[in-house]
Amino acid sequence: MTTEQTVPHAPEHAPRLAWAQHAPEVYKAMLRLDTAARKGLDPRLLELVKIRASQLNHCAFCLDMHSKDALAAGESVERIIQLGAWEESRHFYTEKEVAALALTDAVTVLTGGTSQAFGSGGGFVPDEVYEQAAKQFEEAELAQLIAAITVINAWNRFGVTCRMVPGHYEAGRHQ
Repeated sequence: MTTEQTVPHAPEHAPRLAWAQHAPEVYKAMLRLDTAARKGLDPRLLELVKIRASQLNHCAFCLDMHSKDALAAGESVERIIQLGAWEESRHFYTEKEVAALALTDAVTVLTGGTSQAFGSGGGFVPDEVYEQAAKQFEEAELAQLIAAITVINAWNRFGVTCRMVPGHYEAGRHQ
């Protein structure tokens, strides 16, 4: 007879700062910015971008939130799981999604490219990444995508710096 033994999980960490309570006007402005940035973008594509940026920024709170929102929007578990290795799993995504993910990586990390004017060393979005995105998105949609990538990176900075606790978010709470 086998006995199932429950192994306790590591304790949940406490957040460092409830920043939204202490800076409510900034929080409200971020919510308005987020709402404005998402206009005209496919909700599933938006969630893939938010998950990918959150992976790169190691924001567990945002990973929890946007994975749940993606699932609620009809995204598959398989495609969410593959985001961590999307370059090797390109066949899971459309060319438009691949371009959005590449742009997300480039905007989030900002270490790519070389500059003829300033020598190598990166620090900007490589032309080839931008050009691929520009081929897949109309200019207005591309501007919204860049805005959405920028906004999730800002949210990630709040989440990581304040050590926001993942695991308690319910899908759709901030839609």
